[in-house]
Amino acid sequence: MNLIGTAASDSVVPASSPGERGLFGKRAGETLKVGAVARRLGVSASMVRSWERLGLTQPARSRSKYRLYSNDDLRVLRRALYLRRVQGLNAPAIRNQLRQEGLLNRRATSPAAEQSSIGPRFRRLRLQRGESLAIVAEAVGVSIGFLSNLERSQSGASIGVMRKLAQYYGLNILDLFNPISGAGPLVRPGDRRILEGGRGVQMELLASGQIMMEPHLFRVAPGAGSGDSYSHDGEEFLYLIRGRLEIDLAGEKFQLRAGDSFYFSSKTQHCWSNPGKVETLILWINTPPTF
Repeated sequence: MNLIGTAASDSVVPASSPGERGLFGKRAGETLKVGAVARRLGVSASMVRSWERLGLTQPARSRSKYRLYSNDDLRVLRRALYLRRVQGLNAPAIRNQLRQEGLLNRRATSPAAEQSSIGPRFRRLRLQRGESLAIVAEAVGVSIGFLSNLERSQSGASIGVMRKLAQYYGLNILDLFNPISGAGPLVRPGDRRILEGGRGVQMELLASGQIMMEPHLFRVAPGAGSGDSYSHDGEEFLYLIRGRLEIDLAGEKFQLRAGDSFYFSSKTQHCWSNPGKVETLILWINTPPTF
């Protein structure tokens, strides 16, 4: 069955009060399938499904297992769309803002969103080594309190700190992602694995398996960035799709704008940030896969 369908087939469970209308003219007790929601919001159905994986909605299911969206779901998605398009926020920042506004208080975080936290993984690695918080914190140059909060998912880690922790445990960035479902060369947008790189930074993995390149789609909110400078083996290529990016290579600053590309040795100490007012979108490739 076509999930987009017609307007009549997309609307199900009519309201008990036919005259009572809710958001977007939808009757208060009526639910909509994913295609109707996508059309009313002006986005693709795959984007609506991806918002569910991020924990923004928790639609009910019909007997045929189709998603059924309520007025509350539409209200959350409408607000999320505004935050994305008008304020330029990325997914973690949107989820944060919705939670602060009380729109996600009664909604469970989706499995995909829970898995984006790397804190518990670092905790398991530390315990497997039999090391204390103090030992690891001193080795990577952070406070014991910060590391404890990170391991309990009460705070995030910047790219710089994540790099230091990954290097300490002998990992690369690919090890921190959950495997992409299925096998083969094609990765569709809804199947990408997402990793948060600190406040306002999100990395979407564009390939998986035995790969020689590490391709990501980086989303960087205004004012966000890598935090500390870092370096590692390999080379890096960037293509700026949208927004602005400032890169510091061993003290030399470069200002990138949409359409610019950038290539450098990863061994050079580098850090970066978004100095603009909208989200920056970057195709970012490391080779070989390393952190």
